[in-house]
Amino acid sequence: MPQLTAAKVRSISTLGRHGDGAGLYLNVTASGSKSWVQRIVIDGRRRDIGLGGYPAVSLAEARSLAVGNQTAIAKGLDPVIEKRRSAIPTFGEAARQTHQANLPRWRNQRHASSWLQTLERCAFPILGNMPVDRISRADVLEVLTPIWGGRPETAIPETARRVRQRIRTVMRWAMAHGFIESNPAGEAIDGALPPMPKFKAHLRALPYEEVAQALEVVDASQASLSAKFCLRFAVLTAARSGEAKGALWDELDLERALWTVPAGRMKGSLEHRVPLSDAALAVLRDAGKLRDGSGLIFPSPMRPGQPLSDMTLTKVLRATGLAGGLRSMDFGVRSGIGPQNVRHRLTR
Repeated sequence: MPQLTAAKVRSISTLGRHGDGAGLYLNVTASGSKSWVQRIVIDGRRRDIGLGGYPAVSLAEARSLAVGNQTAIAKGLDPVIEKRRSAIPTFGEAARQTHQANLPRWRNQRHASSWLQTLERCAFPILGNMPVDRISRADVLEVLTPIWGGRPETAIPETARRVRQRIRTVMRWAMAHGFIESNPAGEAIDGALPPMPKFKAHLRALPYEEVAQALEVVDASQASLSAKFCLRFAVLTAARSGEAKGALWDELDLERALWTVPAGRMKGSLEHRVPLSDAALAVLRDAGKLRDGSGLIFPSPMRPGQPLSDMTLTKVLRATGLAGGLRSMDFGVRSGIGPQNVRHRLTR
């Protein structure tokens, strides 16, 4: 027979558990908070299941939940496992949570955005709606096999590597949270995937004698002034495109002809000092007309106060037919410390 009433539940303040019968208890803590606990026996083992706090869960609701658990046990089910299973995320949900967890440590915004997009395009059609604990090695192979054997001249093999690595990362997140016991994208599937053909594309290096002419072609293009100035500044300083696009006026010491890129914007996380040649200083003087109050040297003409987009410089090079040459170039840079030969990959 039930021993509690709604009025009694409201008035109880004595520390400890107060039984209602059939294994249902109202637990009162030293702080005065109240919650429901059901004591059950599964496979000869006594277990306590939390049913929620009072008054969010009323006496009637607690009794209903307790009956549901007893019914599940009678059918051979474990209410604890079933409750945990209902909280297991789908692969899509796990991927988005993994992406959010990693965003703070990714400085490259292009990588941050492409990380999830690659999974959405290649993995979600098969795995997206599957609970992570139901994903098998066969499911992972169903995603990878069509793109794993691509020709080395295409980007498919590299895409396949990235897809597998990102699936593995998502499933590792699921393991860390106790949703799965093993990683179906781990080493166990190696035997089902043939070795990737080795292929390395070598970019044509533009001789430094041709750089001036190439920049004249850029200057004559329909690109915005900001893009033209940024591209020229990147070439003259041997900077990566991201460093040049994010350059701030506050980073410059024009009297000393020095540009100091803070560690937070460098690939190696170390402060980088770049001596500025006369030609680079001339670009900065011209760029002064672009000031918009944001502090950016090369602000976007389409998005006031924002840097140029990731694809801006690449589009300029493609439009001028220089994408195969300016991406990689050998050229001499004359600066305050004399000429030096540098190898510059502009669109990294």
